[in-house]
Amino acid sequence: MTREEKVKEIIKRLRKVYPKPHTALYYKTPLQLLIATILSAQATDKTVNTVTPNLFKKYKTAEDFAKLTPEELDKHLKKVNFHFNKAKNIVAASKMIVEKFHGKVPETMEELDSLPGVARKTANVVMSNAFGKAEGIAVDTHVMRLSQRLGLTKQKTPEKIEQDLLKIVPKADWLDFSHLLINFGREYCPARPHVCADCPLGELCPDK
Repeated sequence: MTREEKVKEIIKRLRKVYPKPHTALYYKTPLQLLIATILSAQATDKTVNTVTPNLFKKYKTAEDFAKLTPEELDKHLKKVNFHFNKAKNIVAASKMIVEKFHGKVPETMEELDSLPGVARKTANVVMSNAFGKAEGIAVDTHVMRLSQRLGLTKQKTPEKIEQDLLKIVPKADWLDFSHLLINFGREYCPARPHVCADCPLGELCPDK
């Protein structure tokens, strides 16, 4: 079985388990998703979701966030890892959105990537979930670990893993692929030791 054939079978099986995969982050607007994704770096979506609903009730626009000092924003983010650095990036990104992009989150990979605190993974999340644009595959820790474990890549960095995945994952599946692997990782294949008896991927995993 080639890697292309294998990844198609993985997607087919995971779609049966997760017919409507989507991000677990709470958001209603592109700006909210951008901020939630910045906060989610090295933090769980569950933790971020305890912070963002109240945050988004108080501050609704890029202008609202741009007017804050990092210290003011940081008061709302204490539960999240590296909260002060993230507060600085969110304020700086909001100012850039106001000044350069007329208050709206930009819709291209290059422009998103230019925002403070936004790397390619964050840009991919916003592009795919907020705008429905498939320009890449978001590689977080779940996607990185499982792509390696399932034999889809031998690369070690998110950037190189994404390039390998883009070659073998059908473009029609780019939007959902990360969510499928993330859901699978959380429910069936966590990083900690676990029992594989009910795994929907079965013999597709080299560890079997």
